[in-house]
Amino acid sequence: MYKIMTPGPTQVAKNVLEARSIPCTNPDLDETFVEDYKKLCEKISTLLNTEAETLILGGEGILGLEAACASLTEEGDRVLVIDNGVFGKGFQDFVKMYGGEPVLFTGDYRETIDLEALAEFLSKDSGFKYATVVHGDTPSGMLNDVAAITKLLKSYGILTVVDAVSTMFGEELDATYIDILCGGSQKVISAPPGLTICVLSEDAKAAINNRRTPIRSFYANLKVFFNYYEEKWFPYTMPISDIKGLSAAIENIENDSEILTRHAKIAAASRKAITAAGLKLYANSGYSNTVSVFEVPAALTAEAILETMRQDHNIMIAGSFDVFAGKIIRIGHMGNNASVENMKETFGALDMTLGKLGFEAKASLLEEFVKNI
Repeated sequence: MYKIMTPGPTQVAKNVLEARSIPCTNPDLDETFVEDYKKLCEKISTLLNTEAETLILGGEGILGLEAACASLTEEGDRVLVIDNGVFGKGFQDFVKMYGGEPVLFTGDYRETIDLEALAEFLSKDSGFKYATVVHGDTPSGMLNDVAAITKLLKSYGILTVVDAVSTMFGEELDATYIDILCGGSQKVISAPPGLTICVLSEDAKAAINNRRTPIRSFYANLKVFFNYYEEKWFPYTMPISDIKGLSAAIENIENDSEILTRHAKIAAASRKAITAAGLKLYANSGYSNTVSVFEVPAALTAEAILETMRQDHNIMIAGSFDVFAGKIIRIGHMGNNASVENMKETFGALDMTLGKLGFEAKASLLEEFVKNI
C-alpha cells in the first residue's frame, strides 16, 4: 500500500479505522443514533465557531456542492460564480443543471480573487440570488479570502455558498457571512471519503423553505433534512459506520489545539523548500496551507515524477486535471498528512526522484524543509 501524500484522500488514524469497525445499530429505527448524529453535528458547528446548523450527508464532498445549488436554484435564477480555479468554475455546471443562469466573475488562476475588482463588478451588477466561491481550489492550491468576499456579497443581499472541502479545519475560516458551507470527510478531517458536511445559516434555510418550486432532486436536497431531529427520521439509511469514523476524526481535531499552526508552519517550510530547490510554485499569491503545488520542470513529465515516486519510494503524490493536466505536481499536507516526519520522507523521496529523472536541483528539498520548519 502506498503512503498517500495527496491533497485528499489523506491518511486515516487508527482510532478512526477502529471506530468504523464498531458493530452498528439500525440508524433508521434506533433513536440513539439520531441523538449521536445531532451531538456530532453540534460539535462540528462549535469547532467552526458558528451557531449555524451542521448536517452530515451520505456522499463524497462534491455532494454538498451539488446539494447547495440544487436546494437554492430555481428556473431563471441568476447566480454569480466566482472563478479562479477548476472547482470555482465548476459550480456553473450545477447551476445550469438546476435551471439557473450562471454569471462568471473570472480572475487570474495564479492569483487570489481581487476584492477591489469584485467590488467594482458588483457595483454595476448585483442582481444575483446567490454566489459561489471556493475557499481552497485544490487543483491549483489557490486560497481565497472568503471572509472578505462573503461579507462583500452579503452587503448586496446575495446569499453565499462556499466550498471549503479541502480547507475545513486546516485554514482560518470565518463563517459569519457564509450561508452554506461545505466540507468533506477525506481532506483535513482525515476520515475516509464518503461524507459531506453542510453548514446552513438561517438565511439559507429561509431561502430554501420559501422556494416557488420544488427542489429538482431528492438525494441532493438539503430541505429533506430540516426536520430530521423532531421527526426522528432520515431521508435515507445513514452510513452509520462512516459517521462513527467521522466522530472519531472530529474528536481528534477537537483535541489538536495546534492544528492550524501546524498546517501553516509545514506549508511555509514546504514552499521555501520548493523554491530553494529551483522549482516554481504555480500560484503567485493565495497559497493554501493544505497543499503545495509546483510546475513540472522542463524536459520532465508529471507522469514520470508520479510513477517514480510510487514505484521507487512507495509514496503517492498527485498531478492535476482539467487545464492543469500534466503541468503541475501537488503534495497534500493536510490533516494527518501534515506532520514533519511525513514531509521529510516525501521531500527526501522527491529529491531522489528528480535527480534520477535528470533535474539539477539548486538545493535539497529535504534539507531546505528541515532548515525552515
